Amino acid sequence: MPLITTPRTIIDVLTVDDAQALQHYYVSNKEHLAPWEPVRDDDYFSLINMQQLIAQGIEGFAQKSNFRFVAFTPDRNTIIGCANFTGVMRGVFQACFLGYSIDKQFEGQGYMTEILDGTIQYMFEHEKLHRIMASYMPKNKASARVLEKCQFEEEGYARQYLKIAGCWEDHVMTARLNPNFE
Repeated sequence: MPLITTPRTIIDVLTVDDAQALQHYYVSNKEHLAPWEPVRDDDYFSLINMQQLIAQGIEGFAQKSNFRFVAFTPDRNTIIGCANFTGVMRGVFQACFLGYSIDKQFEGQGYMTEILDGTIQYMFEHEKLHRIMASYMPKNKASARVLEKCQFEEEGYARQYLKIAGCWEDHVMTARLNPNFE
């Protein structure tokens, strides 16, 4: 499993020992993340579910189908944010989808851009992907800025693309291509 360091973070793949830290991240950011995520019932926030999510992340990494990274403060005491590269498709496509979130106390300070720069570099260099796709709701201006800073380019607009916070939401479709893909 990789360990990625950036100037202000340590980015790692969680182990089951990290379940309480992940639970704390999601519980303390429940309201902050709710407008941008699917509706979550109380079971989602349980320690058992966090352990299952981590186990699925480890399995996905081993199978090279999903890469779920978590960024910590340098002392590894606090989760700053998550970057998930899911639905990895090989063959003629060599692509995946990107999703991410950040703790409310770290928002607006450049952390998400830093985390994505490190994880995208890993996905391009180590996983040899050609394309990473990300979408955002038009009203999520912060996400639009992060993707722009990370060199994602707008490719389209999808009506009623994902059910977020209980409503079908339109999304702006973006992608970043690997400039060194061979």
